[in-house]
Amino acid sequence: MPASTAEQRRIAVLADSDTRWKWGALTAARIASDNVALDGFLLRGRATPTARQLTEVGVSADSLREVTAVEFLREMERSGRQESGSYDVVVLALVGGAVQAVLHGLAHAWQGRAERPVVVTGYVGVVYEKLADGLLLRHGADVVLANSAYDAERFRAVYEGVGADASAVTECALPFLGGAAYQDVHDPYTVVFAAQPSVPDTPADRMYLLERLVRHARSHPEREVLLKLRSKPGEHTTHIEEVPYQKLVQRLDPPPNFRLVYGNMGEVLDRTDLLVTVSSTAALEALHRRIPTALLTDLGVREALGNHHFTGSGCLLSWDRLDAGELPAPDPAWVARQGVAADGSYESAFDGARARVAALLCRDRPALAPYYSRTTAPGYLPRILARHHLAPDGSPLPGAPAADREPGAVRQIVRRAARGAYRHGVQRVAPVIRRMGEL
Repeated sequence: MPASTAEQRRIAVLADSDTRWKWGALTAARIASDNVALDGFLLRGRATPTARQLTEVGVSADSLREVTAVEFLREMERSGRQESGSYDVVVLALVGGAVQAVLHGLAHAWQGRAERPVVVTGYVGVVYEKLADGLLLRHGADVVLANSAYDAERFRAVYEGVGADASAVTECALPFLGGAAYQDVHDPYTVVFAAQPSVPDTPADRMYLLERLVRHARSHPEREVLLKLRSKPGEHTTHIEEVPYQKLVQRLDPPPNFRLVYGNMGEVLDRTDLLVTVSSTAALEALHRRIPTALLTDLGVREALGNHHFTGSGCLLSWDRLDAGELPAPDPAWVARQGVAADGSYESAFDGARARVAALLCRDRPALAPYYSRTTAPGYLPRILARHHLAPDGSPLPGAPAADREPGAVRQIVRRAARGAYRHGVQRVAPVIRRMGEL
């Protein structure tokens, strides 16, 4: 196994957004022993978290820095040459294309090594779209985590269906579930709407949901009604948010018992009596704590919204039914198959993942071999790798940034300006152009 001490695991987590950093860091803690040295790497891009977002996530690391994919790969190659600095585990908390690029880059960086770290990847929440595409882009990792028995079955079926090795699929649960079980109604009774950056994606649909939430607040003045937001204007999370709710709410005159909130989702759930959302992973967090949870049907039950994932849950309701006082009644069998573990079995949900990682660390591991290669996907793979400045064989392309050179002040200023311009274009220019096209 790599050269870290038997008492302490050294783990590297590469993440590309605030939510994936949270998933990756907590996953690292779940699959390793209590004695972990955690180095965090944030992949530079449109969703690189701000300092405020990282503070809100509330997950610490021994070190944390921003890198490009090539810089990360060079760091992994360099650490492998240092007997006291090699990593035991590398967690890739990235979008699928980035996972695939880094897997090929690691395969190139580690070629010829007798020992290498165990590579782990997975999903930060509900998998309701691009199942085959996302899974095959993650194939090649030693461990592909599935957040439920339902996901594990689907993941294996996809891999086996294309003739790929499915042994990496390992059932566990979302690493950030927890908190006290819901028991007593709060004073005041609190309704929380968990907003999503990209669902729904049209201004009309988002305004509809906001108006219904405000209407609920007006018709129930004795209740506190909260709009839980993931990010502030100018920030990005996993998905692009073209029409932030903060802008839409300025068109309304909400009552005093309605307000916007940020912060850690677990802390917000501590005072929640009813969680309402379209398809947010927050629904699983609430169900885990036995908090009444409603998935809205107002805009339909559709794959594009992701609420189709909750068919059979007993939690699909409309605002009309909620306004009338109806509460969702979750189906225990459905909840159990989704890895929610509201029955108290959550702590054992990671036993299989821990056992697999420990077993892999105790034996020689072959070179990383993703399903996508220059033979199986010659028209697809090179484009994915090129986005991260990698050649078809996983080697850095000429001109790739050096990992051992800190960016100068000018480069840092230009980078921040470019990121700000991109976010301005997404949130202000693009909607205007779209409206002009509809005239």
